[in-house]
Amino acid sequence: MDRERRVLEGDMLLVAGRIEAVGPRLRAPRGVTVIDCARKAILPGLVQAHVHLCQVLFRNHADGLELLDWLRDRIWPLEAAHDARSLGLSARLGIAELLLGGTTAVLDMGTVHHTEEIFRAADESGIRYTGGQALMDQGEGMPTRLRQSAKVALREATALGQRWHGRGGGRLRHALCPRFVLSCSEGLLRDTVAIAAREAWTIHTHASEHPAETRLVKQIVGDDNAAYFHHLGIRGPNVVLAHCVHLTGREERLIARAGTHVVHCPGANLKLGSGIAPIVRMKQRGVSLALGGDGAPCNNTLDIFHEMRLAATLQVPRFGPRAVSAADVLEMATRGGAHALGLGDEIGSLEVGKRADVTVVDVDRPHVSPRGHDLHATVVYGARASDVTDVWVDGRRLVRDSALTTLDARALSRASGGEIQRLLKRARIK
Repeated sequence: MDRERRVLEGDMLLVAGRIEAVGPRLRAPRGVTVIDCARKAILPGLVQAHVHLCQVLFRNHADGLELLDWLRDRIWPLEAAHDARSLGLSARLGIAELLLGGTTAVLDMGTVHHTEEIFRAADESGIRYTGGQALMDQGEGMPTRLRQSAKVALREATALGQRWHGRGGGRLRHALCPRFVLSCSEGLLRDTVAIAAREAWTIHTHASEHPAETRLVKQIVGDDNAAYFHHLGIRGPNVVLAHCVHLTGREERLIARAGTHVVHCPGANLKLGSGIAPIVRMKQRGVSLALGGDGAPCNNTLDIFHEMRLAATLQVPRFGPRAVSAADVLEMATRGGAHALGLGDEIGSLEVGKRADVTVVDVDRPHVSPRGHDLHATVVYGARASDVTDVWVDGRRLVRDSALTTLDARALSRASGGEIQRLLKRARIK
């Protein structure tokens, strides 16, 4: 997925956490480990630019609801009930799923309390992680435990970032995460912009996800969602807006001119009844696009292959079968995500000098055979998360022969049942 989107048949050499060479018939230096990837596709590590690791434990416990009811009746009460143990388990469970499915880097939005546990889980697992505490100082239906004053929220978030940003050799990075307009005062948002500029941190938030949300925002602030953010200074290459299903043409143009990134989350948008983001039109206007699975309770899977197939096919009825190519979509899940994370020079393509974040996919299986001439299409339309065999981050092998090397996936799955029951009891949800 370099600028020319070349598909090469050959070898790749990883040395000291970086890509040393890519090409046909490379000569292996003495002492290196040689791994046979014949009949497999070697991809840049896949990037999800919008996830909620704090919500993974809620999977299958928030079905059949639209966005605002989903938040008020299920997600916020469950997030308020999290303690350090349950949040740590939720994060590890999600990271295990992500790594096994070929995702090597994420932009995550945590919850209000105990977000340090997510950083600990990311540090332990080896995944490339950018994220931070959810900032919330107002909002209808919000549990008292999730509401903080803007001063306290930003003080805690800043302290969290100063502890964790840059750790793991730069693998762990902090972001400021005001949840969305309906849970954040204007003062909190303006102060977020100032702190992000001072610390050189990413700002990650939600925008224009659901029609009911966009109507409320317009009533409260007198402007459209993304336009309001733009007016407050939440714009530019350090800003990542999730969803953007219901932008106006004016907002799309503002976002494109500012270089603000948009993360398409088709699976979650379908399940919550939010709609289908017109990514073809956004792309034509020059908007920088990435992909994300969002939360396990509003999608029920963090499978980036699922998101790629949806992203490629949902646009066809409106824009036609040639409007978005498989290569376009794979770019959203690699280079596009890397740019959204502010890591475009480090990850997102298999090029000499970049960090050794690599995903290997077995394309010698019945459901992707016979392989056509376009490997991008094979990966986007046919491959599955279960086809991932090996994953490296910073040259460290985190998945070997379809098994995790840093986390115990079976133990996490077994522990999740008891932990969600304790969480439901604390949240008083039947």
